[in-house]
Amino acid sequence: MASLTYATRKSPLALAQCRAFIASLTAAAGNQGLVMTELLVTTTGDRIQDRPLSEVGGKGLFVKEIEEALIEGRADLAVHSVKDVPAKLPDGLVLACLPLRADPRDVLVAPRHGSLANLPSGARVGTSSLRRVVSLREARPDLTFLPVRGNVDTRLRKVDAGEFDAIVLAGAGLRRLGLEGRASEWLSPEVSLPAIGQGALGIEIRANDETARATLRPLHDADTAIAVAAERGVMVALDGDCRTPIAAYATRQGAFLELRVMVADPDGSRVRRASVRAPWPLHEDEAHAFGREVGGTLR
Repeated sequence: MASLTYATRKSPLALAQCRAFIASLTAAAGNQGLVMTELLVTTTGDRIQDRPLSEVGGKGLFVKEIEEALIEGRADLAVHSVKDVPAKLPDGLVLACLPLRADPRDVLVAPRHGSLANLPSGARVGTSSLRRVVSLREARPDLTFLPVRGNVDTRLRKVDAGEFDAIVLAGAGLRRLGLEGRASEWLSPEVSLPAIGQGALGIEIRANDETARATLRPLHDADTAIAVAAERGVMVALDGDCRTPIAAYATRQGAFLELRVMVADPDGSRVRRASVRAPWPLHEDEAHAFGREVGGTLR
């Protein structure tokens, strides 16, 4: 019988998606038995709620303390949203499992207007994502984009209270919280290309922990892993962080991988796009190299 400790942030979304994954992992273990212990970790990103991530150090702030728990042996695995994971992992840690990806699209929550097209000129749209601002400003340059932080419930309360006319969120997060019905409109990738790894979970372990690796293997989805590897290759090529408006979305189209990329300068200017197809890679390393190649053309 294996006994493992998993580390997770304390936010409602982090807990919901982590506990759902752990339930699936326990079910997959079946009669072999698996004892799981939860370790709650408060990250720097959770503590700083009054400033955009781009001003305080980027998305790695949501994983740093959790990775320290892995390195120190206080936890055996960590469940992350891949879009929160920096391009480079600390030495000795790996993303050993990527389960089947959820819908990666962004959603608009606009209780009084219903859709992006129906928002009146000058409407206040809450998002702290530079990527979303660049994309949506191309579609609706007449809107006013304002930063918003806090967990999903906090953001929903703000739009309900009229602080914003709309907010933009990851649809996968709403679904994992059972709040899918709050989405007024699912935004197509043509309107808002998803963030790198959006909708995917990444399970991080110590590279030499064969027990954790073997336990996770049944829930690993190879197609998800290859698509996310291509997207993360783009991030490496473009030095992507929260200060860079960057999006990459890889999908399987029959025997091909289609990779769509958008990147802009930090101030939102000089928007570059690419859409490239290649034969479906056999390995994650091959997909990652393809992503780096495509990203390199957009520097």
